[in-house]
Amino acid sequence: MSSRPEYYVPQPYDPYADDDPQGGWFNSDGYVPRRPQGHESAQGHDTAQGHETPQGYGVPQGYDSPEGYDYDPRTYPYQQQDDQPTYALRTVAEPAAPEEPGYTVPETPEVGWDMAASRRRAWVSRAVLLFVLAVQAVLSLRLSNTAFQDEALYLAAGHAELQHLLHGTPLPIDYGAYFSGSPQLYPVLAAAVDGRFGLTGARLLSLAFMLGTTALLYSFTRRLFNERAALAGAALFAVVQSTVVMGYFATYDAAAVFLLALATWIVVRTDRAPVAAVLLAAPVAVLAVGVKYASALYLPTIVVLALLTGWPHKGGKAFLRMLLLALGVGALLAAGMYSTDLLAGVRQTTTNRQHGSDSAAFLLQRSAQWGGLMFLTAVGGALSYVRRSRMNESPIAQRLGNPGWRWRALLGLVLCGTALLAPAYQMHLGTVVSLFKHVGFGLLFAAPMAGVGVTRLIGAHFRYPQLGIMLWTATLCLGISQADWRFGVWPDSSKMIQVIDSHVDRKGHYLASTPEVPVYYLRDRTSHRQWQGVFALEYTDKKGTYHKGDAAYRAALRDGEFDLIVLDGLTNPRVDTVVADAVKGNPHYRLLADLPFRNSSGTGHYRIWVKTA
Repeated sequence: MSSRPEYYVPQPYDPYADDDPQGGWFNSDGYVPRRPQGHESAQGHDTAQGHETPQGYGVPQGYDSPEGYDYDPRTYPYQQQDDQPTYALRTVAEPAAPEEPGYTVPETPEVGWDMAASRRRAWVSRAVLLFVLAVQAVLSLRLSNTAFQDEALYLAAGHAELQHLLHGTPLPIDYGAYFSGSPQLYPVLAAAVDGRFGLTGARLLSLAFMLGTTALLYSFTRRLFNERAALAGAALFAVVQSTVVMGYFATYDAAAVFLLALATWIVVRTDRAPVAAVLLAAPVAVLAVGVKYASALYLPTIVVLALLTGWPHKGGKAFLRMLLLALGVGALLAAGMYSTDLLAGVRQTTTNRQHGSDSAAFLLQRSAQWGGLMFLTAVGGALSYVRRSRMNESPIAQRLGNPGWRWRALLGLVLCGTALLAPAYQMHLGTVVSLFKHVGFGLLFAAPMAGVGVTRLIGAHFRYPQLGIMLWTATLCLGISQADWRFGVWPDSSKMIQVIDSHVDRKGHYLASTPEVPVYYLRDRTSHRQWQGVFALEYTDKKGTYHKGDAAYRAALRDGEFDLIVLDGLTNPRVDTVVADAVKGNPHYRLLADLPFRNSSGTGHYRIWVKTA
């Protein structure tokens, strides 16, 4: 230990050192203060006066006085012991290390939403679907008119078939010989509802079928693509003319299109199931053909869909799936045809149907008016789908496996091409009859691709929603105007029925432009056997001479064959003119009533003659 004092400048410099050099046990510079004479004593001894060492002047523990060292304060005012620790006036605590946070930041995902199906997404899409179905129901329910001749025909035939089945009552005519569907299927069901709830109930039955069709369309489109395409396709299909009219039209078209949609749904839904599960669609598809024979036009589409929907999951086994469905449908069709007497009706109304005189250009124009906008949307969606398969906006979808462009092209070709089958077939027949309904059959299959077209038009993340809204609004406006026009084509027959009610019984013979309407409304007192239409007549006069066509009408009226004549001037204007000329000045008839009416084409008159003698 050195005997010489060492002067030490503390590091770091304490700014409070000069403020209070005598305060505390140690100065701020770390030196031991000088000890006043007569006030210190060695460690362990008391002072000479018997007092303790004054506070602030104590000797630190372990301090020894160096030998020969003079504590003269004038010479050495400060001195420091070697190896003495240095203390500051106040201790400044070092900054504590930051504490660990109570949570950890989770790893940021690549995208902010999940591609997988979720309960929230399912409920949102179902809510939107319910809104679409509500719009469809409102559009159909706003239509109003008396029974159309086709509605009256099928309902009256259904009542006759019911009486035949339940009570053995003979049928007035052979309905199966000229019906375009089995008279034992839809007509019987509709007549049962009509007997309980009237015409409104039968039309509501059709509405239920069409709402079910839209729901099935949403389901299998969602399976093929995603919720957004399914909702867009269902929204377009719900507002086109054919859907709106068939939804409040008591004919077998609504039931047939529902069964086609159900068969398609089964095919799409069983794409991952065992191969034999596809056979569940066979009886449903055959039943659709039984309800309406023209449904057979769409069976090849359903069979091909069995291949296309199964290929991504089963590979080569998808061909077996298609073959099983084709064999199942074919076997059931053959059994149904040859075990019933419906083959004559199929030939007369479908395969060997008489050709009309409507031109192909006229039929193409009508088809474009009634379904062209939705069909163009479907074509655009198919082309876009072939070009880019990804249906999800998530970047993760880019790394997923997608079907090849050939598969996508075949799917688009099959779905869009099916929409052309009905117009092409009716161009072959040369008739516009029922074209507006058959267009809707094809749009059912084009609707999934139309949904894809709407989603691609709107863009990712709803970039251009106004384009989709404009397209749907245009389709809606066309559907409303066309449905209103379609439901106003035939005249309101309520006044005519009131006039002829008291002139009809079970014994008379009657002539009418649309005999099906009075037969339906007055079925408790008349039947089809008593009525004659204005399209074909064969008559043998009282002299035994056979007449056909216009001559038959003239000869029958000359002989006073009919007890009542009801003409509307719309159904067959040429024959109506022949009949009106034949009764002019005829002593057998007198004009009973001339009832004006208004329809979509303008105004007209019901002219009613009654036999005088």
